[in-house]
Amino acid sequence: MALRSAILKKALCRSSVAGARSMSLWRNVDPAPKDPILGVTEAYLADPSPDKVNVGVGAYRNDNGKPVVLECVRAAERRIAGNLNMEYLPMGGSVKMVEETLKLAYGENSEFIKDKRIAAVQSLSGTGACRLFADFQKRFCPDSQIYIPVPTWANHHNIWRDAQLPQRTFHYYHPESRGLDFAGLMDDIKNAPNGSFFLLHACAHNPTGVDPSEEQWREISYQFKVKGHFAFFDMAYQGFASGDPERDAKAIRIFLEDGHLIGVAQSYAKNMGLYGQRVGCLSVLCEDEKQAVAVKSQLQQLARPMYSNPPVHGALIVSTILGDPDLKNMWLKEVKGMADRIIGMRTALRENLEKLGSPLSWEHITKQIGMFCYSGMTPEQVDRLTKEYHIYISLSLSLSMAGVTTGNVGYLANAIHEVTKSA
Repeated sequence: MALRSAILKKALCRSSVAGARSMSLWRNVDPAPKDPILGVTEAYLADPSPDKVNVGVGAYRNDNGKPVVLECVRAAERRIAGNLNMEYLPMGGSVKMVEETLKLAYGENSEFIKDKRIAAVQSLSGTGACRLFADFQKRFCPDSQIYIPVPTWANHHNIWRDAQLPQRTFHYYHPESRGLDFAGLMDDIKNAPNGSFFLLHACAHNPTGVDPSEEQWREISYQFKVKGHFAFFDMAYQGFASGDPERDAKAIRIFLEDGHLIGVAQSYAKNMGLYGQRVGCLSVLCEDEKQAVAVKSQLQQLARPMYSNPPVHGALIVSTILGDPDLKNMWLKEVKGMADRIIGMRTALRENLEKLGSPLSWEHITKQIGMFCYSGMTPEQVDRLTKEYHIYISLSLSLSMAGVTTGNVGYLANAIHEVTKSA
C-alpha cells in the first residue's frame, strides 16, 4: 500500500507540474487590436441616439438602411433547395461557377478561356483569393515583393504580411485634388525594379472611390509592358461600381489586349450580396494550357492545408444565376439598381452640401465611384461628426455611400457642412 501511495503521489506531482506548464503557455499572448471597421459598427450599435447614422459599414443597404437579399439569389436558392447533395467540392471548387466567373472577368468569348490558358480555382471570397495568390507568389517568387497603393483596403497589408512577402507602396491618391495622383503613380511604376508585382484595384478603388480613366489605364498598361511588371487585380466590385460588369472590367481587358499575363481576384460579396457565403475566384493567366494545368495544381496544393475544399452553397447560387439567361438578366438589373442608388446618393449629398452654401468644392463626391467616398475631411472633423452628430465613419475617413439614404442625406450634409465650414 505504501508503494502504491508513493507512486500515486509522484504521478499527481508530475500532473500538477505539467498542468502548471500548460497553463503558462499562453501567458505572453496579448489581446489583438480591434478591427477598426468592426469597432465603428459596435460603437454605432451602442449609441442610443435616434439620429445616428452609420456610414462606415462596407455592405450594401437599401434606401431604408436595411440589408438586401437579391431576388435572383432567392430564385436560385429555390431551384437548388433539396436537389443536390452536400458532398465535398473538388479542391479547385465548382467547375461551373469558375467557368462563369472567368467569363465576367475575361469576356464571354475570351480566347484565353477557349485555349484553356487560365489557371483558376474557387476561393473564400476576394480575401481568400488574395491570400492564396500571396502564398503562391511567396512559394514560387520568394525574393519578390508587392507594390500596394496608398491608400488601399487595410486587409491587403495583412494578407501579404502574413504571407511573409515584403511590401512597397506606390502613389495613388492625391489629397489636394481628391483625385488620382497619376504623375506620382507613373513615376513609381517606372522606378520600380523590372518585373515587380503590383496590386491594382480593377474598379471602385477601396477606400477612395478614385479610378484611373480608360486613357490612364492604357498608359499604365503600356508602362507595365515596358518594365515587365506583373499586375494582380483585386476586383471586388464588378457591376457594383458603374452598374455594368463589362465597363467595370475595362482595366483588365486593356491589360489583356496588351498581352500581359495577369492575376485576378473576384468576389460575389458585393455584386450579389453574398457576403456571408464567402464565394469568389482566383485566376492566373498563363502562357499556355500546360502551364495553366501546372499553376492550378499548385494553387490547389496551397489550398489543401488551408481549408481543403471551398464551400458549396454560395458556388451553387452563383453558377445557377450566371448559367441561366433569365436569372442572369435579373441579376444585371438588380446590380444596376444597387449601383444607381449609390450614384444617386452621391448626387444628393453633393447637392445638399452646395445648397447649404458650403465654401468648399464637393465635386469629388460625384467624380468618385463605387461604395466608398473619400470625403477629404480631417480626423478632427470626423471625430466631431461622431461626438456631436452621432455619425459613424471608418478610421480611413472614407464614407460608405451604402449608408446614405434619402432619409438621412440632409442630416448628413448639414453635419458635414457644420464641421467643415471653417476649414
